[in-house]
Amino acid sequence: MMEHSTLLNKKPEGGLVHQLKQMNVQLLVMAAAILVIMLFFSVMTDWSYLTPRNISNLFRQTAITGILAIGMVFVIISGEIDLSVGSMMGLLGGVAAILDVWLGVPLVVTIIFTLAAGLLLGTWSGWWVAYRKVPSFIVTLAGMLAFRGILIGITDGTTVAPTSDAMSIIGQSYLPNMVSLVMGVGCLAMYFGWQKKRNTQRVKYDLPVPATQISLMKNTILGIAVLSIILLLNDYRGVPTPVLLLTAFLVVGSFIGLKTRFGRRIYAIGGNIDASRLSGIDVEKTKLAVFAMNGFLVAVAALILSSRLGAGSPSAGNIAELDAIAACVIGGASLAGGVGTVIGAVIGAFIMASLDNGMSMMDVPTFWQYIVKGSILLLAVWMDSATKQKR
Repeated sequence: MMEHSTLLNKKPEGGLVHQLKQMNVQLLVMAAAILVIMLFFSVMTDWSYLTPRNISNLFRQTAITGILAIGMVFVIISGEIDLSVGSMMGLLGGVAAILDVWLGVPLVVTIIFTLAAGLLLGTWSGWWVAYRKVPSFIVTLAGMLAFRGILIGITDGTTVAPTSDAMSIIGQSYLPNMVSLVMGVGCLAMYFGWQKKRNTQRVKYDLPVPATQISLMKNTILGIAVLSIILLLNDYRGVPTPVLLLTAFLVVGSFIGLKTRFGRRIYAIGGNIDASRLSGIDVEKTKLAVFAMNGFLVAVAALILSSRLGAGSPSAGNIAELDAIAACVIGGASLAGGVGTVIGAVIGAFIMASLDNGMSMMDVPTFWQYIVKGSILLLAVWMDSATKQKR
């Protein structure tokens, strides 16, 4: 039985290795898509699309959708879906605004309460899915309606504003130029050092390592890209705090997905839930944890949204769940489960934000924006289905 269990445990790792081999191709395709999108909107807006101010605004837009997508991609990888994140974000943002504006609660208490509430709501949805066996589509659809109703009820249908100056730090502040530059160089140095150590260990155990020239080229491109973005953002006001938060969650989420037992279990459950049970994985507990983590990240996004808007609105977060799902699918996640990466979801979020930003600058009517985004989502799902049929 132990040998059988060991073999089953190897399955998700094999699938993950195969996925990592395809990730470079996916990243190249998405990078090409970003270049095409940015070039198109730059030409159509007389190059004002690439100004430091707009790029800073674009990254701040990406932060909220990106954080939602990080939580959503784990839910999708596990073979589930969450349609309630938009309404949950609106509700938690409204709660944060009420605590800040109406009750005058200190910022630290507001943050802790909002994060705890997000964790609780995510756990509540996960409990219904994992232990009551109610389909996640139904549970989160009910949540989408209920959370929106609660938000309208507690705010009495009015906008709660203006938030305090302390609250604005979360979504409207910027890092000093020198601090962001030092942090960027430091993070790159840590990453390159870790990569060198990993390659040394792989050589020690006679495992394959990338060619030196290829690694050097990749690291050079990465370093230039990161430092260029930092310098471009510094040319306006600096690196926005929401972007720093997104980067932190991107690193942590990638580590969880690729380097931890918990992450491998999520992939295993989404890939083959029956084999996961036979291999000893506690499927219910893992799914509960995934939804709880998703609720926590929704709370973070809610704090950023309320801080950026300077208010809590009954309409806040409307259809944000569709942007998050589209970001995950565009980033390579499969709605069938078992496939997806955090970095792909964040890049997908950047693509969605780029489209929103560009179409807004071109004064494209709102109904056309919805049509374009819906068409892109349909195309991404169709490409995923077509790819699986070829396999």
